[in-house]
Amino acid sequence: MSWSKHNILIKEAIILAGGLGTRLHGEVPDLPKCMAPVAGHPFLTYVIRHLLSQGIEHFIFSLGYRHEAIEQFLESQFAYLNYTTSIEDHPLGTGGAIQLALIKTSTRDILIVNGDTLFRVDVDELSDRHMQTQAACTLALKPMLSFDRYGVVGTDSHHRVTSFAEKRFEAKGNINGGVYVLNKVDFQKHSFTSVFSFEKDFLETYVASSVFTGVVQDSYFIDIGIPVDYKRAQTELEYPSLPKQSIDETWTLFLDRDGVINQNMDESYVTHRDEFQFLPGAKEAIRDLSRIFGKIIIITNQRGIGKGLMDAQALSDIHDYMIEELEVAGGMIDALYYCPIVDDKHFDRKPNPGMPLEAAHMYPEIDLRKSVMVGDKMSDMFLGRNIGAYTVMITSSQSGGVGEHADVDLKYVSIDEFAGLFSSPRPPFNQ
Repeated sequence: MSWSKHNILIKEAIILAGGLGTRLHGEVPDLPKCMAPVAGHPFLTYVIRHLLSQGIEHFIFSLGYRHEAIEQFLESQFAYLNYTTSIEDHPLGTGGAIQLALIKTSTRDILIVNGDTLFRVDVDELSDRHMQTQAACTLALKPMLSFDRYGVVGTDSHHRVTSFAEKRFEAKGNINGGVYVLNKVDFQKHSFTSVFSFEKDFLETYVASSVFTGVVQDSYFIDIGIPVDYKRAQTELEYPSLPKQSIDETWTLFLDRDGVINQNMDESYVTHRDEFQFLPGAKEAIRDLSRIFGKIIIITNQRGIGKGLMDAQALSDIHDYMIEELEVAGGMIDALYYCPIVDDKHFDRKPNPGMPLEAAHMYPEIDLRKSVMVGDKMSDMFLGRNIGAYTVMITSSQSGGVGEHADVDLKYVSIDEFAGLFSSPRPPFNQ
């Protein structure tokens, strides 16, 4: 099966990342708040990765204080991301920052999030409700107990937002999680100054006259704006160990191809069937893994097509041969996705998550949180994290001598050795 697109209603997001982080200054001096280090990465990493897993294809980073630090981070760690920046010359407030960033968008409905808050919302649910209610703005609401840091958002029986309460102690209530789907056309009908508050001057001012929809989602939420929550994030966002004993037919195994199943062509590409050579033990490993995982799906970049070094028929011949041989050996490949695109920023090219998201769309039973990505390059590891998966590095000539890394959960010399994890107690080397 080749690469394709599934229908995603919201494809653009503005990330508000211009905050000074005054209350965190003692913990992270001289950095924008979203760049505070958390469990091996700047906090902004987790925000970006969640949005990628939700199908966001174009990012607009609204920057201000120390914007150079964020730009350098994006250039070095997210070079594959399709993004633009919107830079404030002086603080514009949340509303002014959004108003400026909207110039860089191309769609009507935009997701807006805060760079210092991680709220793992279901963007599809938000966008569906947004479209159904024809809302000017749809808010993701987080239910909370015993809090005084946030104000309660009131809604009626039709999910329309009716009020915004001031901050005070509440035993329970739904708070504004700082995640919005904004109808740009409706928003731009209003006249604002260059500096204003999105919350006060738009949401609270127009709540009675505009359609604002509230969607309650009780998913993970953390705002690192105060030291106690910043410290809590260090443990909560650290990736857990692969739960070997829990893996069963409800889990999905994503496999890279070259360097995992077959020999790499280090200076070129496998361009025809005669060049395809299985790695020792790969057939038996996939046979054994097929008895454990519910689905095995191959995810492979094949830029050789885009470069004109081979055609789609040659690649189809290679894959037909590979799948037939694996099935003869007792293994099962449920689907295969490839991306022939040359552009590194294309959403379907690893480490962007277009291909596994398409697989999850094709097979609704796939839970990406219960999946493992196996590959021989860091781009495979980044892909795993971009869909919320566990990662396994198979060392090959193209692995680049990777040592310990926050995005590599386990490391083996072969897929055969990885398969042995489920039949023997031997540990991976250099975990």
